[in-house]
Amino acid sequence: MSKSTASTKQALVVHETRNDLPKATREAMIALLNQQLADTSDLFSQVKQAHWNIKGPQFIALHKLFDDFAEELLGYVDEIAERAVMFGGRATGTARMAAAASRLPEFPDISADLEIVAALADRYAALAASTRAAIDSADEAGDADTADLLTGVSRGLDKALWFLEAHLQS
Repeated sequence: MSKSTASTKQALVVHETRNDLPKATREAMIALLNQQLADTSDLFSQVKQAHWNIKGPQFIALHKLFDDFAEELLGYVDEIAERAVMFGGRATGTARMAAAASRLPEFPDISADLEIVAALADRYAALAASTRAAIDSADEAGDADTADLLTGVSRGLDKALWFLEAHLQS
């Protein structure tokens, strides 16, 4: 089963709700949100992987920063999952579900501080780009609230990316 098929299959189960968005819009948003949930959950696990394994002169500062990033990502995960369920859908948020559906590349087997920062920067940039695309999709579907939720996520991802890139610039 392909990644997109796994997301779409989950979106087909829609419980009744008094939400006034059309069922087709809700189904599309459930699929969109579950894709963002997978990618954001995967980034969370990759940030924790970096947090646990980082080595080098910037260890303590980055170790603490990555914990802050992970906490922020967990907040996004919860909001995204709950939004999918608000539409009558199911949140597909287990580690296995996220791994099967994530569009992010696997985290490399590295431990050097700046190599880890660069790898995380690549993944934050990818998730920020797909989040902006999801905002556009939600807007086009007429779901201003999902677009607003994802806009907040996008702002946070951009800020984290800025922090990461600052470590790589001289």
